[in-house]
Amino acid sequence: MSEGALSHLRICDFTGQLAGAGATRFLAAFGAQIIRIEDPVTEGRWDILRGNPPYKPGQRGLEYGGAYNNHNVEKLGITLNLRTDRGKEILRDLVRISDAVTENFAAGVLERWGFNYEGLKAIRPDIIYVSNCGFGHSGPYRDFKTWGPIVQAVSGLTFSSGIPDQPPAGWGYSYMDHTGAYFMAMAIMMALHHRNVTGEGQWVDLACTEAACTLNGPALLDATVNGRPLRRPGMPDANRSQFPPMAPHNIYAAAGEDNWVAVACRNDGEWATLRQFIGERWASDPRFDRISGRLEWQDELDANMTAFTSARDRFTLAESIRALGIPATAVQRPEERIDKDPNTEGWGLWPTVQHTLMGEVRVDGLPVHLSETDWHLERGGPCLGEHNEQVYGEVLGMSSREIAGLRAEGVI
Repeated sequence: MSEGALSHLRICDFTGQLAGAGATRFLAAFGAQIIRIEDPVTEGRWDILRGNPPYKPGQRGLEYGGAYNNHNVEKLGITLNLRTDRGKEILRDLVRISDAVTENFAAGVLERWGFNYEGLKAIRPDIIYVSNCGFGHSGPYRDFKTWGPIVQAVSGLTFSSGIPDQPPAGWGYSYMDHTGAYFMAMAIMMALHHRNVTGEGQWVDLACTEAACTLNGPALLDATVNGRPLRRPGMPDANRSQFPPMAPHNIYAAAGEDNWVAVACRNDGEWATLRQFIGERWASDPRFDRISGRLEWQDELDANMTAFTSARDRFTLAESIRALGIPATAVQRPEERIDKDPNTEGWGLWPTVQHTLMGEVRVDGLPVHLSETDWHLERGGPCLGEHNEQVYGEVLGMSSREIAGLRAEGVI
């Protein structure tokens, strides 16, 4: 196994897309041996991201999916046909030497294959089984299948994003998958810690929809404690802070096409400094002296702020406001954040890995560094069955002849 804080761990991994693969990715970055199992019959299409864009120029097809590579760095990839009795025998062998089995299929898929928690525990009594699906394995929605945007809609998050008097804007890309991955990674580590202390394995049942609900926080409290609905006159305004109240606090137009600057004026003292910097008559309006007035007249305040910011360069203006001790930043495009922001190289947040077919590819790093046991990402995501020889030969001890036979029989 590779070196790292988690190099003593082996995960038998059925995860895909992001909500699952994104979880085991964290463990792989810290050295855990993640053996990612894919189906040879469907040529890896369990995971819709495998052959989908984004692509590098001139590279398209099953092995070139950019998101798939990003979510599966440092993992070992094998193929195994679980429709066959021999395939199921091999899976049992893998479970015996694994610390955990992880998956994010719809509820009941592993159970139909004969590998529910009781079946896995019969193979290895202290196994940790972590399942992650849209609605978990209990409750009236158990049998429903879902996808990131659906989870966000059901959880109430989609309803919370938008501007006054407009339909919900939604969250765009499936950000809920990220949150599901974070919770799953934490759950795996908590279960492993419990086993280290007690010797006892367990089943961790995770529902992405419930994970999404945790992000509603203040809106849920406002509804249950104060009886106030999220959608009411002037609400929601996704760019304004309601908890705690601040003003001016918004995304304001800057000079140029589709350029913006974010400003967060947190209290009356910061506003006194900012209004002096602005130096225009409207900023001295006594209605804006206190936060209560700035909130009451927030639409007018924001209109004046926009008139002020729209004539100024976003980067220069943000730097000047920050120099006053007030949070502000230019709204950056992704390409600016990655390629032009000096903190990118300093933090190492987008390392370059080596993919077998794509060559050098930039991927997401982790937004955390450990002084003694830091993460590392060097190897790209696995091609379909790329590590069959290594896993079946070195890990399970099969001969080259046995492996060739399995391939000929359609088992791998």
